[in-house]
Amino acid sequence: MKAKKVPMRMCLGCRQMLPKKDLIRIVLPKEGELSADPTGKAHGRGAYVCRNLDCLEKAAKQKAVRLPAQLVEELREEIMGGQS
Repeated sequence: MKAKKVPMRMCLGCRQMLPKKDLIRIVLPKEGELSADPTGKAHGRGAYVCRNLDCLEKAAKQKAVRLPAQLVEELREEIMGGQS
């Protein structure tokens, strides 16, 4: 029996390929506003960031993706809650 393939995604902050389940998905639906997608199943274009404050800060500073301050704060709280 073959081993199951693990889906890999790239983090916006550190640019490393990591297992999809270890990342937080950020989604941009057709309706417009970026939001966190904890289920990973929301419709729209997705991007991923590590569950690491350094990666979140790097992703927020990049010009390629402009993350709203409210979303950055929401993700920061989710990351801090997961580290406790």
